[in-house]
Amino acid sequence: MADTAKDQEYEILSPPSDLRSKVRELTPREAKKFDPVKAAEAALERLSSHFGTWMNNESATLLHAWEAVRAQGLNDDTLAALFQAAHNIKGQALTLGFPLVGEVAASFCHLIETVPSPDKLPLSLVERYVEAIRAMVAEGAKDEANKTGVELLKTLQGVTEEYLAQFPPKPDDV
Repeated sequence: MADTAKDQEYEILSPPSDLRSKVRELTPREAKKFDPVKAAEAALERLSSHFGTWMNNESATLLHAWEAVRAQGLNDDTLAALFQAAHNIKGQALTLGFPLVGEVAASFCHLIETVPSPDKLPLSLVERYVEAIRAMVAEGAKDEANKTGVELLKTLQGVTEEYLAQFPPKPDDV
């Protein structure tokens, strides 16, 4: 029988400061005029000048993870760092204005997640993904308007699917 909450030990964590003291409450009149979506869009607009730098930083993190794979080989730690870097790019690319880079990172994550074991991960293809992401970020290949980026994405996806086709699906994938 599972333990109930009363039977389990737990600790209540209290925040170091009350965040309510950090914000100003809107008057009823201000609250009536406040549009949270418009406020979020304005905040994104103010931050957008930093998006390219942030993507460059994510790209550098991916390169660092790839360099660790090359130096130390593929092991649980290096694979986890490589996947995390690609996954972060996949998750942030659309918001940061690089949807095409996000699609490349998604295909890369799919490759890493789908190979049956790390020793089956083709390092030459991994390197192609890393270099493609880095080049697309550096060149500002943000969306479908960049024909070279689109072709690069299609090629990587095709090579990935062709490679993964040799492995039968896992029973829980069917």
